[in-house]
Amino acid sequence: MLRVALLGAGRIGQVHAKSMTANADSRLVAVADAHAEAAQALAARIGAEAKTVDEILADAGIDAVLIATSTDTHSDLIQRAVAAGKAVLCEKPVDLSLERALATLKAADRAGHPVMIGFNRRFDPNFAALKAAFDRGEIGKGELLAITSFDPAPPPIDYVKVSGGLFRDMMIHDFDMACWIFGGAPARITATGSALVDPEIGAAGDVDTAVVTMVWDDGRIAVVKNSRRAGYGYDQRIELLGSEGLLAARNVLENTVEKITADGAVSAKPVHFFLERYMRAYEDEWTAFVEALASGADMPVTLREGVAALACAEAATRSARTGETVAVTPAMLGA
Repeated sequence: MLRVALLGAGRIGQVHAKSMTANADSRLVAVADAHAEAAQALAARIGAEAKTVDEILADAGIDAVLIATSTDTHSDLIQRAVAAGKAVLCEKPVDLSLERALATLKAADRAGHPVMIGFNRRFDPNFAALKAAFDRGEIGKGELLAITSFDPAPPPIDYVKVSGGLFRDMMIHDFDMACWIFGGAPARITATGSALVDPEIGAAGDVDTAVVTMVWDDGRIAVVKNSRRAGYGYDQRIELLGSEGLLAARNVLENTVEKITADGAVSAKPVHFFLERYMRAYEDEWTAFVEALASGADMPVTLREGVAALACAEAATRSARTGETVAVTPAMLGA
């Protein structure tokens, strides 16, 4: 039985707590949060103990920690946790700073304890099936990848100001997805973005609508589209064109009922938010982490892959600011 602790009792921490307590091979024994009351409330609800981060890291009976705190704390907590001998699953991104993320990668490599980054979309059954079919060679060589990710509405402006920007906060999921599907980071990135949804987002120095083109050394291309607003629901799609065919993962709808009349065909809308869309993915992500620890296998999403996604976000941020194509160099990937 894996004894685990949760660092962070906010919204995403509570999502993870549900997955952790549902797993028969792990036991959530402790919760910490910067707000002690939040940790106490969640711990009482799930039958765990509220502790401080220091107490959790000093507890030799705790095998692993899940980090679901604010992004600016991720690097420090990863480094402290591996130094304390804990395995780590950390929410994305590794950090808002690529420099700090690279330092964390070096520290984790020295410590030798496993670290997984929480890119939960890899564990969505639809996206996982697309990746598996591609890896089996069902459409030949992948040539053109298109990823659409539209949120139903923008987050609060106070969140936007500390998020690190759309490329690091939102599109980083899509950068990871593109690198995962194509088996590595691109050679160069070109990005453009605008503040079309909310002028306050632009005033905060961010964009809410963006398109990025990623190009690999062998010419493969991925195009990522993001918007902070899609009034019809949470729009999440992937389309992969190969030399011998096409694979597509469509939206998950509120229901499968379709009405067809002389006036046309009507179906349900996409589910409205990421909690409905990806709850199964969070559960499968935690299961994959636990199983990897039990078997000694490599983490399904490594810290180095988390750094690669952040390197793509850094390149896209620079490109959108300068209007130039930015190379993703080996140094940015920790090579």
